[in-house]
Amino acid sequence: MSNNRRNFIKNIGGSMALLAVGNAASASSTTSKATLLHSTIKVSANDKIRIGLIGSGIIGHFDTDTALKVPGVELVAVCDLYKGRLEGAKETWGNQIYTTQDYRELLARKDVDAVLICTPDHWHQKISIDAMRAGKHVYCEKPMVQKIEQGWGVINAQKETGKVFQVGSQMASSVGILEAKKLLAAGTIGELTMVESFCDRSDARGAWAYSIPTDASPETIDFDTFLGTAPKVPFEAKRFFRWRNYGAYGTGAAGDLIVHLLTGIHTVTGAVGPEKIMSIANLKLWKDGRDAFDIINAVMDYKTTEKHNAFHVVTRVNLTDGEGKGPFGIKLIGTEGVIESFGNGLVVKTLKRRAVPGYGGYDSFDSFSKKQKEEFKKWYQSEYGNDTEGGYDIGKETTFNAPTNYDDRLDHMIVFFNAIRTGSKIYEDASFGLRAAAPAIACNLSAQQNKPILWDPIGMKLV
Repeated sequence: MSNNRRNFIKNIGGSMALLAVGNAASASSTTSKATLLHSTIKVSANDKIRIGLIGSGIIGHFDTDTALKVPGVELVAVCDLYKGRLEGAKETWGNQIYTTQDYRELLARKDVDAVLICTPDHWHQKISIDAMRAGKHVYCEKPMVQKIEQGWGVINAQKETGKVFQVGSQMASSVGILEAKKLLAAGTIGELTMVESFCDRSDARGAWAYSIPTDASPETIDFDTFLGTAPKVPFEAKRFFRWRNYGAYGTGAAGDLIVHLLTGIHTVTGAVGPEKIMSIANLKLWKDGRDAFDIINAVMDYKTTEKHNAFHVVTRVNLTDGEGKGPFGIKLIGTEGVIESFGNGLVVKTLKRRAVPGYGGYDSFDSFSKKQKEEFKKWYQSEYGNDTEGGYDIGKETTFNAPTNYDDRLDHMIVFFNAIRTGSKIYEDASFGLRAAAPAIACNLSAQQNKPILWDPIGMKLV
């Protein structure tokens, strides 16, 4: 690897430098926006990071198009099991790219430095391990694994090979999430007590009812390879193109969406995971042959650590949302306020609690006798003066917004390629990936088994 490659964007760390949100003590509402710092360094023609894409579907296109925005990144090969996608890849990225239906052929190429793994979940572990052992750096889409017990295989491969490995849940690099992290650490909302998070969707695409090409057939799709270690079934095009709907290939709403929310929560709080996960789930609307839940609700118990006090997480995914508000929200509730995060923006509301108990209104004071009311008023005034409101003083409301063209996926890619060039730290590595994926997957297990799932977030194992 050249010195230029190592020095490229060495001190940039993505586009995550921000303006301060504002004075947390201010009583007025203020707004702050992110200031982006994109690199102006030019990369020489012989200083490239060449990537291969494995899985050229929806996310494969998103990830590849974003990766190619990072200076010095070049796409050289694409693998997919559907021939139509290989044709589409050449139309999109040029006839010069190498295409194959066998990912092992892509990994064997010496001109591939790193791979983007955007396959169905049940292939994540094997391809990730094979890629690192083939000398490739890996950007693997979330969840890192389909089954909890697969996680340590990826962690060990990362340690053994020394390759850069990053999970593709871009919330870990979002300016909004990182700003919430700063605010929480600064004590802006006091002590964290609870987190509420959600992802609601209502349209067919948001519920994975994706388009199926008219030429989908055993002749155009390597269906047997797609099945992999999953149960063998006759060819069915919707299993291939709508694989998220089936437990044999995906992880449902929990692995697809709750894992995003947990990534954000863990990034903000520094938590490594809950010790108990309890959930209920159902299939209410999308009864199209799928076996994945379209509604799932979960409660998670985070114990006290050196980084945070104990708190609860209440989370849900609703793919049958009648309002269609979506897509994401994380609300951090503290003793002195709340931080509401929505994508790459947030709203902070602070308050100051008063020791004054207050009386009147919804209070036992109204049930006292007339004499006792007079006696109580005298006592109250001697203790607290004329303040009968009680409760708390409203502080200020502060908003933070990234620019309208901000892309947290791009920041996440910059972090990945910067690590390849400079050896800088990957926050969302394989250990982080398992600690986000396991509790999400445990939501499915809890709903299926109708019992709480116990998890050791330090040892990263089921209890």
